[in-house]
Amino acid sequence: MPDAKLTPEQKKIAISCATEAPFSGPWLNEKRAGTYTCIACDAPLFSSRNKYDSGSGWPSFSDCLSPTALGKKTDHGLGMARTEIHCADCGAHMGHVFEDGPAPTGLRYCVNGTVLNFKPE
Repeated sequence: MPDAKLTPEQKKIAISCATEAPFSGPWLNEKRAGTYTCIACDAPLFSSRNKYDSGSGWPSFSDCLSPTALGKKTDHGLGMARTEIHCADCGAHMGHVFEDGPAPTGLRYCVNGTVLNFKPE
C-alpha cells in the first residue's frame, strides 16, 4: 500500500484497521454528485448515487461501484463477527459492511471518511 502520502490518522485507519470517531470524518454530509476513491491508491470505490444518511455517524453506501472494487474478510474484533471491507487494489481498510441497509441491496457499507477522497462530477 502506498502510504508515504498518508497522514498519521489515515495510516492508523488504512493500515492498522482503526476507526474514526463517529460524526468526525469528512464526507459525512457531502451531498454533491461524484465518486469516492481510496485515499491510498485513488481506486474508485463508491458513487454518490448510493450514498445515504444511515444515522450511524459514518458515510454509508448501499452498494460499491463494482463487485471487484472491495475485498472482504471476517473481522472478529469487539467480540463479534463482522465483515470488514478493504480496497481491492491496495488493501487499505475502509470499514465494514452490514446487512441492515436500504433496498434494493439491503447492505450498508459503513466507511471511514478519513480514508476516502471525493471527486465531484
